[in-house]
Amino acid sequence: MKDIARQLMSIKVESMDMLNAQIQMEGKASASYLAMASWCDQHAYLQSAEFFYHQASEERSHMMKIFKFINDCGGNAMSPEITQINHDFSSLEEIFETALSQEVEVTKAINRIVAASKKNNDYAVENFLQWFVKEQLEEEKTMRDILDLFEIMGRDGIALKLIDERIKVE
Repeated sequence: MKDIARQLMSIKVESMDMLNAQIQMEGKASASYLAMASWCDQHAYLQSAEFFYHQASEERSHMMKIFKFINDCGGNAMSPEITQINHDFSSLEEIFETALSQEVEVTKAINRIVAASKKNNDYAVENFLQWFVKEQLEEEKTMRDILDLFEIMGRDGIALKLIDERIKVE
C-alpha cells in the first residue's frame, strides 16, 4: 500500500521535499519571533513584544498550513527540528532588521518553490503557494514600515518608546 500511495500522490516528490524544507524555515521563523518577543518583554517594549508573539503564532500557522497541504496531497510532512535560535539582540532596531532579513529569506524560498513547481507542472503546489506569495509581500512591507520609523523618529530615548507605542498587531 505504501508504494501505491507514493505513486498516486498528487504532489511531486521534489515539491514535497521543498515544502518540507519550508516547514523547517517557518518553524524556525516562529521560534525566532518568540526570542524577539522575549527580548522586547525584558526591555519593556510591550507593543513590540505583543507584535512578535503574534508573528510567532502566524509563522506557526503558516508552517501548519504547509504541513497539512503536504499530507492532504498524499505526501509525508516532516515535523521540524528547531535549533540555533538567536536570543541575543543589542537594540529594538536590530530586532526589526533581523525580522526583515528573515522575511526576505522566506520570500526567496517561497519563490524558489513556485518556480520549481511551474517547471515541474505541479499546478496544485503552484496554486497553493499564491497565498504565501501575497502574504510575504505584506510581511516585508510591515517590517520596512516599522524600520522607517527609526529613520523618522530616532534611535534612542523617548523615540524608542514612541516607536514601540506605534507597533500594532494586525
